[in-house]
Amino acid sequence: MEPNTPYSSLPDKAFWRTAVAQKSLFDITGLWDPKFKILPKHNVATYGSCFAQHIGNALSERGFSWLRTEVPPTTVPIETAKQYGYHIFSSRTANIYTTSLLHQWVRWADGEKSPNLVWKQSNKYFDPFRPKIEPHGFSSEEEVLRLRQYTIEKFKQSITEANFFVFTLGLTESWFDRDGFEYPMCPGTVAGEFDAERHQFENQSFKFIKDNLLSAIAVMRKMNPKLRFILTVSPVPLTATASGKHVLTATMHSKSLLRAVAATVSETKHYIDYFPSYEIINSPAFKGVFFEPNMRSVNPAGVNFVMNSFFQGLHDKFGINETKERTVSKSNMSPSSVDEEIDQHCEEALLEAFGNA
Repeated sequence: MEPNTPYSSLPDKAFWRTAVAQKSLFDITGLWDPKFKILPKHNVATYGSCFAQHIGNALSERGFSWLRTEVPPTTVPIETAKQYGYHIFSSRTANIYTTSLLHQWVRWADGEKSPNLVWKQSNKYFDPFRPKIEPHGFSSEEEVLRLRQYTIEKFKQSITEANFFVFTLGLTESWFDRDGFEYPMCPGTVAGEFDAERHQFENQSFKFIKDNLLSAIAVMRKMNPKLRFILTVSPVPLTATASGKHVLTATMHSKSLLRAVAATVSETKHYIDYFPSYEIINSPAFKGVFFEPNMRSVNPAGVNFVMNSFFQGLHDKFGINETKERTVSKSNMSPSSVDEEIDQHCEEALLEAFGNA
């Protein structure tokens, strides 16, 4: 007589042998059981770290409504627009790497005034909170502050008009000013000057990350009570670490904390879901095949597999089909073009320049 245990009636997906080991890596399915029925008509706002850049494009290319509240003039070519931070996220916030940075943007959208801080270098002006948003700098301090406020308004609009808000958690390492506000990058790396007495490094704790995420979501739900959230964790390793640890262990430390936070909040809130892009790229089952030779950049095949898993989950659960079909193979895009396309919109990747050649 077979023993009767809680494992006796579990489906194949519950066992490593049947769900993973006996399958081709490209046949591993059922990785996401979505909470929400996302239809092509629903407005989806996207923000977060570098990997989040893929999500909006995938939504748009497959016939879903990627909400963009801040757009360039129609005469501006798409690649030029991207160099100036358009068509990357739903508004021109640039990368939002941490939950505390998200909370900071949300507080500004809710009426808190952003700091009157502008960096000047060689007769050009830079926004400390979007240091690479204007590649050649702004023409004046007034222009920096005026356009930052405009983006804050468009960021708020993306919250109030969205049905779903997708946020990709990227980093735990962060830089704060002694006055309490947070920079997306260490001053002096992309723009500005580093001041050891003014600029403070913090490798954020589980509680700090979770509290900031929940606080940001609470304010956004106040603005838009029907707003629902999908969290992801960026699979892209750290370019560099200021923690004193080896960059590999620092990466695993950061990503583990972010994954744990995402699990905690999504499992306890009915309006928050988690999508496993991190696991799809980094699990040993996928043997590292989705990384470029630099072992940081995710190649087109990996991006496509992640997004196929997203839309397949919607189809399997709700019968929702893409209205367009897109197939990307590694052969139609070179590794160098992938690195350049993402890294040019990813300030954190620029830390590579500070290492020894």
